[in-house]
Amino acid sequence: MHVAIAGNIGAGKTTLTKLLAKHYKWEPHYESVTENPYLDDFYGSMERWSFNLQIYFLNSRFRQILDIRESGKNVIQDRTIYEDAHIFAPNLHAMGLMTNRDFSNYLSLFELMERLVEAPDLLIYLRGSISTLVGQIHRRGRDYENSISIDYLSRLNERYEAWISKYNKGKLLVIDVDDLNFVDNQEDLGLVIDKIDAQIHGLF
Repeated sequence: MHVAIAGNIGAGKTTLTKLLAKHYKWEPHYESVTENPYLDDFYGSMERWSFNLQIYFLNSRFRQILDIRESGKNVIQDRTIYEDAHIFAPNLHAMGLMTNRDFSNYLSLFELMERLVEAPDLLIYLRGSISTLVGQIHRRGRDYENSISIDYLSRLNERYEAWISKYNKGKLLVIDVDDLNFVDNQEDLGLVIDKIDAQIHGLF
């Protein structure tokens, strides 16, 4: 079984991935943030490095999906290949931070990859308000995220909502994280697990 968690920067994807991997004994697959050689450069000069960054993520996510399929294990994945193509790359293009030529090239590559990948059995979308996202980002204190603007997060949130409203590739569970603290509150984590159990039992 392949479960994936989607959501904006600061929504709690990595944290929930860890907690669910432990609870269900699933194998976690994380977004390669620390190994990403472009992140610092990107946040310093988005226009210069946007294409390189997105290609890196696309390649990394595609490889991850192939590994998941070949492993035959129950896996939980932190972020999906669809978010790169439907949210982050189009947003950079719309903001004038990725050229038409680069964006067209990127989409062509994604469409080719999409033919070869299968959607997760269950997609969990973590929905959060801007104030929640900003609070989480500040709490974790990653240097390269200090320059993320409210406008940038808002644009991403709008694209997430548009994408999720049309998502039809498999089962979808939407969790509002504004009123949940699944890190410190076991009851909140229990609520999330109950919702996931209901979805998983419907898969069989």
